[in-house]
Amino acid sequence: MTAFTPKFGMGASVLRKEDEAFITGRGRYTDDITPAGTLHAYVLRAPVAKAKFTMSSIEEARAAPGVHLVLTAAETAHLGDIRSGAMQVQPDGTKAPTRDIPVLCRDRVHYVGDAVAFIVADTRAQAQDAAELIEIDYEDEEPVADTAAALAEDAPLVWPELGSNQAFAYRIGDEDKAKDAFQKADRVVKISFVNNRLVANYMEPRVAIGEWRAEEDRLVLTTGSQGVHHMQSTLADQVFNIPREKLRVLTPDVGGGFGTKNFVYREHALVLEAAKRLGRPVKWAGDRNEHFLTDSQGRDNVTTAEMALDADGRFLGLRIEMLANMGAYIHQFGPYIPTGGVSMSTGVYDIQALDVTVKGVYTNTCPVDAYRGAGRPEAAFLIEKLVDECARQLGLPREEIRRRNFIRPEQFPYRTQAGRLYDRCELDAHMTLAMERAGWTEFEERFEEAEKRGRIRGIGMATYIEACAFPGSEPAYLTLNGDGSVTLAIGTQSNGQGHATAYAQFVAEKLNIDIDRIELHQGDTDELASGGGTGGSRSIPIGGVSAARAGENLAEKIKKIAAEELEAAAADIELVEGTARIVGTDRAMDFASIAKAAKNPDDLKGEGDFHQEEATYPNGTHICEVEIDPGTGKTQIVAYTVVDDFGATANPILLAGQIHGGIAQGAGQALTEETVYSEDGQLVTASFMDYSMPRADLLPPIHFETRNVPSSTNGLGMKGAGEAGTVGSTPAVLNAVVDALYRAYGISHIEMPATPSRVWQTIAKAQGAR
Repeated sequence: MTAFTPKFGMGASVLRKEDEAFITGRGRYTDDITPAGTLHAYVLRAPVAKAKFTMSSIEEARAAPGVHLVLTAAETAHLGDIRSGAMQVQPDGTKAPTRDIPVLCRDRVHYVGDAVAFIVADTRAQAQDAAELIEIDYEDEEPVADTAAALAEDAPLVWPELGSNQAFAYRIGDEDKAKDAFQKADRVVKISFVNNRLVANYMEPRVAIGEWRAEEDRLVLTTGSQGVHHMQSTLADQVFNIPREKLRVLTPDVGGGFGTKNFVYREHALVLEAAKRLGRPVKWAGDRNEHFLTDSQGRDNVTTAEMALDADGRFLGLRIEMLANMGAYIHQFGPYIPTGGVSMSTGVYDIQALDVTVKGVYTNTCPVDAYRGAGRPEAAFLIEKLVDECARQLGLPREEIRRRNFIRPEQFPYRTQAGRLYDRCELDAHMTLAMERAGWTEFEERFEEAEKRGRIRGIGMATYIEACAFPGSEPAYLTLNGDGSVTLAIGTQSNGQGHATAYAQFVAEKLNIDIDRIELHQGDTDELASGGGTGGSRSIPIGGVSAARAGENLAEKIKKIAAEELEAAAADIELVEGTARIVGTDRAMDFASIAKAAKNPDDLKGEGDFHQEEATYPNGTHICEVEIDPGTGKTQIVAYTVVDDFGATANPILLAGQIHGGIAQGAGQALTEETVYSEDGQLVTASFMDYSMPRADLLPPIHFETRNVPSSTNGLGMKGAGEAGTVGSTPAVLNAVVDALYRAYGISHIEMPATPSRVWQTIAKAQGAR
């Protein structure tokens, strides 16, 4: 007999095993769950951006039909605020004070959507009707909503007691070294731009169900999340001040997260408090408008960056000043996003001097926090936009200025001036391959053909690197069940990435069983004492290694049991299609029989815990080609090419899906998406009528391939891929738009999103200037 090779191991193109349930309507999301006796809740939110307020009457609301409870700040005074521990040390060695989020506002509101009351009734409609009976007197004050205006001398103060809208200051690099580099420079290139604010807009709006289980003396929260353990610790430690075991958190299927579902929101605490008071389950289901108004938003930076270059176009130093909008409160990870993001400022380039200043600012807007990529897309956009401008001003081909400044293969491992340690990359190799695939050298022919049709054509690239799978671990636990199936428990949380398939591949490879015999358990704090959740592209690079090691551990135990039962040496046992057999014979036991033969339950359990000491660094090249209709300003992406280095590939199908989705989100930022607040703090883009999402026709077929260089940091050589598509696509798309505009009109800058209106106006202005 020949040795059995599993067909569903790492690297196999396996279709997602979870999709059958989703496409046949058998998914189980939070809003599909309604326990017996459930009451429904509605949040009354501030209609103004900044005001003192008083509630003159709530009794009429309490007496309204179907109403069981009305909570205000007075009734929730015993609950702690939702705090952030993300403030970084400032240049003077201090940490700035935070402004934490109260469960319900006490006497002031700070942005449109701030929560002031929570109404529970038999139906949501009754709760909403009752909310309209609450009389609130708002004393409007002048707000500030614009990032760039937040630190102006005459700017209204979000928090007057602080004396400024500056939330914190942060600095990395070496100021003196950077000054020296700029003094020696033959040329300095400077750009200023806005990294536009975005709304996550996952498919499934947030829902929360709170229960009080008196017989267990504890609370139970069911909600879509990116990890139940962070929610448990935040709510138990900060808000309710109870032991963590007194709060169970459950997450069923989740329809998208993108960072925004990582966090604890007010409604999580409110449904729990209401459920305990009423002794009945309480459910709050947010709608799309509430998502726009209140779920943490992304990006929103105003940046100036300048590069010092020598006469040959080599980068000598980089200087950056950034204003980062935090919104009205410091959200849970908020300050980490810009401060962590700027640690990737130098990108893939050998830049020996760096000076970065970040100022976080308060505005009367929804809080800002992690959104897909969480700082790394902002860093990649900054450096790739700046590098293109350097090429234009020096008259160098864009690929040539990159080649001259890439970190060379012999320089790895490479410590950046921001302290990042890149392990292995071959930057010129993937850029060159992407250029070949995209037909870079033949572009002029396509440009001329488009010109004959009255279109202007442009091509842009971005050579990116990002940090993900940050240091830490994610233990995995396997159990061989009595029917021969295997259960994997792990503390990450799928939001649509395909965890059930990917993890099963790692385990199937070690146990040699079909992936359909492996069941994934996530999203229950009762099953695991701790878990890191999903974010930063960490689940597969870290959790996958742990799952593989748990598979190895369980495989050895299975072989040992089989060896005793079959009277053979464990070394002579092989695992084949759900059986353990003696090599070279037909003597075997199936896994169900092995489970029955085990003398100790621990003999049926496998554990794996891979601890990663350093982040991984996916990198690659995106090339985008666009055509613009100058008569309407409409931009069409006509070709898109990606060559990525992800170290190793777990599942090519899952990987392609991640890249396609990430590119769509990045292209959306570049061309369509923008969160707009009016001067008085009203959210102008509060629905899909006003906020333009990328659609299927935005993207052409994408050519995607990998040129992997295994990571030396990761246990299986993986680098992570969940956010890479977004990191590389925004600068590639915008650089292509600018290339087209520069070729035709000499335009070297346009703010995002490059909507038809903005493109048309930019062209008209340039023509008028001529």
